[in-house]
Amino acid sequence: MRSSVLARWRAACGVGGATLLLAGCAVLSAGPAEAPSIYDLTAPRDIGVVRASAGQYLVPEPTAVRAIDSDRIVVRPGGGEISYLAGAQWSDRLPKLVQSRLVETLENTGKVKAVGRPGQGLAIDWQIVTELRAFEVDLGAGRAKVTMSVKLMNDRNGRVVATEVFFAEVPVAGDSAGAVVKGLDDASDQVLAGAVKWVLAR
Repeated sequence: MRSSVLARWRAACGVGGATLLLAGCAVLSAGPAEAPSIYDLTAPRDIGVVRASAGQYLVPEPTAVRAIDSDRIVVRPGGGEISYLAGAQWSDRLPKLVQSRLVETLENTGKVKAVGRPGQGLAIDWQIVTELRAFEVDLGAGRAKVTMSVKLMNDRNGRVVATEVFFAEVPVAGDSAGAVVKGLDDASDQVLAGAVKWVLAR
C-alpha cells in the first residue's frame, strides 16, 4: 500500500521532501468536474457505561488548527507533508461534526439527565471542553490517528476539575476513500467512547 499510494501522490503533485501542503494537490486522482463523495462519522452506542449522572452537560464545538478545521479529510503522504483526500469530504466542518457525535454518544448511554450545545438554553452543570489535535490517516504507515484533549469544567465557577487526552490508532484496510474514512471512524469511535466513560466516571 505504501509504495502505490506514495507513488500516485508524488506523480500527481510533483513534489518531494517534507513540504507542508495545507491546501495542496489531491492524494487520489479525481476529475476536476466530479462532485466529491460525502462521508459522515458514527457515534458509539454501547460503551459499557453503568454510572448515571444527574448533571446537565454542555458540549461546545472543539477547537482545532486550521488544517483540520474544515470539511476536508486530512492525510499524510509521508514525513511532514499534509494533504487532503481527493474527491471526498466530511458532511460538515470536522469540529462541528465531532461535537455532534460527542453529544450523540452521551445521549446514547441513557445515563445523563441532559446534554446540549451552546444556545439551547439548558441550565448547565458541566462543560466538556475539547480540542482536536489530530484527525488524519498516515498513508505511509497505513494507520488512522485521532487525538482529542478533554477538560471537564464546572460551569458555575469556571473551574476545570479534570483533564485527559484520548488517542486511538487503527489500521486502514486499503487506500480507497472508503477505507480511509472507515479507519478514521473506527478511531473516532474509540476516542469518543473513552471520553464519555471518563466524563461520567468523574
